[in-house]
Amino acid sequence: MAAGDGNLELEAVRISLRGRLLLDIDAAIEAGSVLTIRGPSGSGKSSLFALLAGFLDPSFTASGKAILGGRDLLALAPEKRGVGLMFQDALLFPHMSVGRNLTFAIPAVRRGRGLRKAMAEDMLEGLGLAGTFDRSPMTLSGGQAARVSLARTLLSEPRLLLLDEPFSRLDAALRPEIRELVFREVATRRIPALLVTHDAHDIPKYGKVIEIGG
Repeated sequence: MAAGDGNLELEAVRISLRGRLLLDIDAAIEAGSVLTIRGPSGSGKSSLFALLAGFLDPSFTASGKAILGGRDLLALAPEKRGVGLMFQDALLFPHMSVGRNLTFAIPAVRRGRGLRKAMAEDMLEGLGLAGTFDRSPMTLSGGQAARVSLARTLLSEPRLLLLDEPFSRLDAALRPEIRELVFREVATRRIPALLVTHDAHDIPKYGKVIEIGG
């Protein structure tokens, strides 16, 4: 499994909409750590994610650099950026088995059906989901679906992880478990991560926070 490329450096990243500045940020995210972005609706949090992932609406204007592994992500095509995303919902493909959801995400350079299945099964076992490869996503509990979503994201071998309120729809009893699981994997795999959340409990204990907007 590929590890992260190192720190992410956001250099004078600015996003505007029709001449109105939404976001102006300089920040560094160390490999394996999480930077939390907090701010009201309309403050530019989602636009920052869209910019980094490569799908910012052309009605916005943006400038600056996002340096990762010596390259500016913003100068690369979206499919070359290696950005993984986790959202509020698991967003699993209901017509595919759990295993097919996972193998679908594995980069094409990992060739061979046997290898790809083994990678998926190893990931499932590591996240406490052994034996679910052939199950339908529709049969999973909320916590299981969140784990499969994390597994799919990690199998895509991301260089950067964007976490958009990923714990907000989990039951209160599940949130601490899934939260710690995600942060553990970020640290273990040395992936820089950006988190958007409205819940102070979701912020990593040793993580940094940037407040925007207001």
